[in-house]
Amino acid sequence: MDLSLFYLFGALTVAASFFVIAQRNPMHSVILLIASFIGLAGLYVLLDAPFTAVTQIIVYAGAIMVLFLFVVMLLNAPREDPPVVDPRRPLLSAGPRRIGGVLSLVFLAEIVWAFSRVPTTAMNDAPGIGDRVSSVAAIGLEIFTTHTFAFEATSVLILVAMVGAVVLARKNL
Repeated sequence: MDLSLFYLFGALTVAASFFVIAQRNPMHSVILLIASFIGLAGLYVLLDAPFTAVTQIIVYAGAIMVLFLFVVMLLNAPREDPPVVDPRRPLLSAGPRRIGGVLSLVFLAEIVWAFSRVPTTAMNDAPGIGDRVSSVAAIGLEIFTTHTFAFEATSVLILVAMVGAVVLARKNL
């Protein structure tokens, strides 16, 4: 049962992520990104990480995607038009595609190299390691004591991005 659920959530995540970049309408991309986040949350549940799954739904699918929706609606982003190909300069129009293909191959080579260096044994077999990670109190204590600066810096970064989106939208109105 777990294996079939893994394949179901994995297929949902991969398919929704693919269609996010394949859509021309930004609103459809945002909705598909929410579906991708839900698939990831399902995978987290299968990994016995319920806190991470709930955080994925609340923070990403809830708050961040609502922010994306507001930015897309605020900027009134139209449908993306396909690029016009100039028949006199075919090499110039395909340049970004070629660069993207080369970068994809470099990224694939990095992934293969990284997986070749991963040991086949478990990373940490210490008893009770899962109890410390899945405890909400322990995670909250770590965030607000050890990682306070990173937590607050992320909050400020999101606030600055939201203010920047509003400023950009007001210039176009």
